[in-house]
Amino acid sequence: MTEEKNLVKVEDKSSWETALENENWVAPVVNIYETEDDFYMNAFMPGVKRDKVKIKLEDGSLAIMGRIDYEGALNRKYVLREMEIGNFYRKFKISDSIDVEKINASFEEGQLLIKLPKHERVKPRNIEIK
Repeated sequence: MTEEKNLVKVEDKSSWETALENENWVAPVVNIYETEDDFYMNAFMPGVKRDKVKIKLEDGSLAIMGRIDYEGALNRKYVLREMEIGNFYRKFKISDSIDVEKINASFEEGQLLIKLPKHERVKPRNIEIK
């Protein structure tokens, strides 16, 4: 993934609040995996542009949101439609084993990748036998 930032920035707050009230929201498909040092969350949000992604960390939860061209998607003349039309929203409880000050995210081609670093105290370590 290319550009890494502390948290992806957002446009006008009121437009997000209006969309939450008036548009359909669906859960993005998410993969979560871990390495010795970090957890990674990969959320798939097809049709979402980078400037339409919002990540919010609040009260021990991480919320991810992505907005599509909702009106455009509704007004298409579908021959076959297998996916539900909607923006993307999903919320996750964050463990206290995550160092929230070091969370960062990147977004490319409809995929949001969030790196959730583990606190040093929870990382595996080898104990030397004396």
